[in-house]
Amino acid sequence: MRVDLLSREYPPEVYGGAGVHMEYLARELRKLADVRVRCFGAERDEPGVSAYRMPGGLASANAALQVLGVDLEMAAACEGADVVHSHTWYANFAGHVAKLLHGVPHVITTHSLEPLRPWKAEQLGGGYAISSWAERTALAAADAVVAVSEGMRRDVLTAYPEIPPEKVTVIHNGIDTAQYVPDPGTGVLEKHGVDPARPYVVFVGRITRQKGLVHLLHAARSFDPAAQLVLCAGAPDTPEIAAEVTELVRGLDRDGVLWIQEMLPKPEVIQLLTHATVFVCPSVYEPMGIVNLEAMACETAVVATATGGIPEVVADGATGLLVPISQAADGTPHDPERFAADLAERVNALLGDPARARAMGEAGRARAIEHFSWTRIAERTVELYASLGA
Repeated sequence: MRVDLLSREYPPEVYGGAGVHMEYLARELRKLADVRVRCFGAERDEPGVSAYRMPGGLASANAALQVLGVDLEMAAACEGADVVHSHTWYANFAGHVAKLLHGVPHVITTHSLEPLRPWKAEQLGGGYAISSWAERTALAAADAVVAVSEGMRRDVLTAYPEIPPEKVTVIHNGIDTAQYVPDPGTGVLEKHGVDPARPYVVFVGRITRQKGLVHLLHAARSFDPAAQLVLCAGAPDTPEIAAEVTELVRGLDRDGVLWIQEMLPKPEVIQLLTHATVFVCPSVYEPMGIVNLEAMACETAVVATATGGIPEVVADGATGLLVPISQAADGTPHDPERFAADLAERVNALLGDPARARAMGEAGRARAIEHFSWTRIAERTVELYASLGA
């Protein structure tokens, strides 16, 4: 069986959970099928991986049109595939066109949904209507839709009621617990100015409305002053949110705030996660949240928003603490001050009880090993392909 995986992201150009998913899914699927990866960006030297750049004639076009241009080239290259499997709206249109052009089944994995990310209009302008159209068109025609959590499945069926429920299957994201393992070294901490002798709270994520960094920075005003705050936060969606975050960081009246703006290599992230007392995920929209699994695999307690698929990953009271949230349709908390206060209260609870935090970290790694294996995820994915006649 030849499987063509279509995605904007693929190593080394990874900036979000979909790219992480693609890396490990492709690795495990190769043990079971002939896999070709088609992605955006610079040429890759990995066998079976082809990258596509924006057509030159679209250099000054809206970013959404540039994406569709890449998608058409990817779709043309899928000739000979037995099934095409696309990830995120960036590649969904490529999968849809490949299905029509080559007469093969199209599977879509939903890592997020455009209707639930209205802030993308800040970034894409009128292109947001195009991205929404591309996603809806592809999902409605897909032969199967994979949701990365039960919460994601509910969102798919709510946002797109035309999709038959039986067409949407839950296959969770996973974690490589042989790679994400506690790192006792401290060289990375010292390199970035983190004091290993002081407790710290760590955030890892892009600067986007979805990740809730603004809410975290409001909450941080009430964090235990003895703790450091380490922000691994870069790749802002827009200049406006970059400026807002910069102002909030500068306004924190506390020492020990360390902002690492470059995208760090995986081993560095692993060490930073390992030594944190608490990993915090303040997302307002998170269909699954692989980064929570990464922290858990590094034996770090998690404080995360009780939204989307996060409660399926973080066992409240066992591997971390969940923060309740009442949200508007666009994900914004109805009461941002309450949300920030609840976030701070749970972070401080673990900072004040390091033994409890350590126990939660140990339980988190055990849960990651037991429930989120990439090997089983790949097996279930191939079973889905076979059910479609691929």
